[in-house]
Amino acid sequence: MKLSLSIAQKLVLLRKGERLAFSKLKYPVVEDMLNNGILGIVVQGRSKKVIFLSNPNSMALYLKNHFGIDDLEAYVLVYQKEDLSRAEAIAVSSNSKLKQGRTFEGFLVNSYQAIECKLNEGLITVNPTSGTFTFVYSYKNFFPPAGITIVGVENADNFREIARQKYLFSHITPLFVSRYPQNQNKDLLNWLRMIPNNYLHFGDFDFSGLNIYCNEYKKHLQNKAQFFIPENVEQIIASKGNRDLFAKQSLQFKEDEVDEIGIATILKYIRKYKKGLEQEIFIRPLNQVF
Repeated sequence: MKLSLSIAQKLVLLRKGERLAFSKLKYPVVEDMLNNGILGIVVQGRSKKVIFLSNPNSMALYLKNHFGIDDLEAYVLVYQKEDLSRAEAIAVSSNSKLKQGRTFEGFLVNSYQAIECKLNEGLITVNPTSGTFTFVYSYKNFFPPAGITIVGVENADNFREIARQKYLFSHITPLFVSRYPQNQNKDLLNWLRMIPNNYLHFGDFDFSGLNIYCNEYKKHLQNKAQFFIPENVEQIIASKGNRDLFAKQSLQFKEDEVDEIGIATILKYIRKYKKGLEQEIFIRPLNQVF
């Protein structure tokens, strides 16, 4: 069991001698304290019921026995921390899960060439062995070189087989990041906003892919973000595109609010051929191009 921050804050006020309206303390734990004589209740004025602390020592024992709380004020202060660690949670409540949070923050990175980046006070070379990725946990202290373009890969297969798409990125020095797992996506976006590097989005060439780019990235990164358009993409959409992708998807952003020529270009191709194209089509041996 854990004591919510809201209740704990009210109990702190009671410990300081304040009286609180009964209507604001309708919680099972408060009712239990009333039944055990830890808290008292009186009528103030004509009909207003207020609660007060009648036995401070009994409250301290109750919080210790039921919630593992030794110091209520310290519990409230620690609970309010955004970056609460498990060690701190255990120290004030004997409960490592005092606050809900992700065990791992950060995101996956990949590269088909060695890229030396700054991480915390040192350096890290991003060059995963085939079949592995690099997971950056301390992303707030992770900085790629200034000339690196961050390429966001929408689909898992493309991210895994990025070396087989090397021919697409000969014009830049890319560091690839994954949109998945999606619960890491907020960390990725925060990092992209923090660093000066440009962002190139490599996704599906259909309405869904454009929705992801415009709604999750472009509107936050503005001019530092660009949608990746491979050479000959019109011919590939025409010959390899899927009509079901066009028929079953819809646009979920306002075109006139996205100031990027590439988006208008891709939309023109999608509508012209009434087809969408999934990015997996570009996974090819290094010596094979369309």
